[in-house]
Amino acid sequence: MELITAFMIGLVGSLHCLGMCGPIAVALPLKKHSWSMKVAGGLLYNMGRITTYALMGAIFGLLGLGIALAGFQQWASIGLGILMIISVLFPVIFREKIKIDKIFTGYAGRLIGRFRVLFSDGSMGSLLGIGLLNGLLPCGLVYMALAGAINTNDVLLGMVFMIMFGIGTTPALLALSLAGNVISTQLRRKVSKVVPVFIVILGIIFILRGMSLGIPYISPPPEKLELHQGSGMKMEMNTSEPCCH
Repeated sequence: MELITAFMIGLVGSLHCLGMCGPIAVALPLKKHSWSMKVAGGLLYNMGRITTYALMGAIFGLLGLGIALAGFQQWASIGLGILMIISVLFPVIFREKIKIDKIFTGYAGRLIGRFRVLFSDGSMGSLLGIGLLNGLLPCGLVYMALAGAINTNDVLLGMVFMIMFGIGTTPALLALSLAGNVISTQLRRKVSKVVPVFIVILGIIFILRGMSLGIPYISPPPEKLELHQGSGMKMEMNTSEPCCH
């Protein structure tokens, strides 16, 4: 269920994130290559993004594991859900007065500046490198996916969660890199209105999950949220028997 959610976050939100990644996808040095090489280059670029997402997923999955070990798993889920909802309501409440994106403008500018060498290279390896760096660009959609990776409470699951998210974003970005500005601005605007609603719904699900109301598939009871080992067995301490004989 979590992996399907990750894929849907990427798929539904991919047109929205074209505002940041779209110009890079369109500018990829693919024009001089044959059609088959263009496809291979586009896939390498997306593989680079997904690789970065996977590494980030492992880190945030480890963070989630630490939160679970500390016994704050339910509160973390509620907190992440609240942050998701606030991220949507904040721009609406303050409109154009305060822009969160400006905080990352300098960082994004420096990162994009490092793309220039790779773009001038034009080799297949450079396309992979562009994708790796692209995964580090500030993006609200990626932050939302990372919140889901934290909620997996597992390094491997966090990694797979972000891989599925990356796969979900690939069709739109691959089409854009191969066919140029194939997705109209009007369509992007329509989708951008749907994405905030999707984020709010996901935030509500995170909050309900943390509240452990016993709702099937959405808010499991507390015992179902207990930390599990990789083998699927509960980590329990047997206190009924003495440790020494």
